[in-house]
Amino acid sequence: MTTVQGMAEEDRRLVAVWAADCAERVLPLFEREAPDDDRARDAIARTRAFARGELTAAGEIRRRFVAGRATQAATTPAGAAAARAAAQAAGVAHMGAHAFGAAAYAASAVELAHPDDSDARAGEVHWQLAHLSPEAAAALRRLPPLGANTAGPLGPGLLATGTLGAVIRELQAALS
Repeated sequence: MTTVQGMAEEDRRLVAVWAADCAERVLPLFEREAPDDDRARDAIARTRAFARGELTAAGEIRRRFVAGRATQAATTPAGAAAARAAAQAAGVAHMGAHAFGAAAYAASAVELAHPDDSDARAGEVHWQLAHLSPEAAAALRRLPPLGANTAGPLGPGLLATGTLGAVIRELQAALS
């Protein structure tokens, strides 16, 4: 990739595993609401296949929006956030910074699913950090801080605000 948020393909394959793990952990929140919609599950499977080198970045770039459209089948904000986590994971083939989006949406999904548990989001972020390989962590450390570079998912857009931004900032702080 030509942008600092893009990462080399080897690094994108490393962080794709973690992004898929984050998204898969909350997938049941979506699937309970839309049991016949396999778009989010398929996005996670494709992310894993990309990580193994079985799919090309070019092919996945064209398909990365399919899981995002699955949010329309969700009936709750938690289910929609889970579908968005899968969509962000699929986006890693295009730009490695989407891995942080997958993690942020997953943590948001957990928080939305457990509104009476003030520690739900923090617990999910802790799990995410504990399941991050040293190689993927090193690749993620090379990304710019949230909001510092406008050419990608870590720019001043949706991922930089609210819960999503808070989670990404927390993850980046823990990695630094």
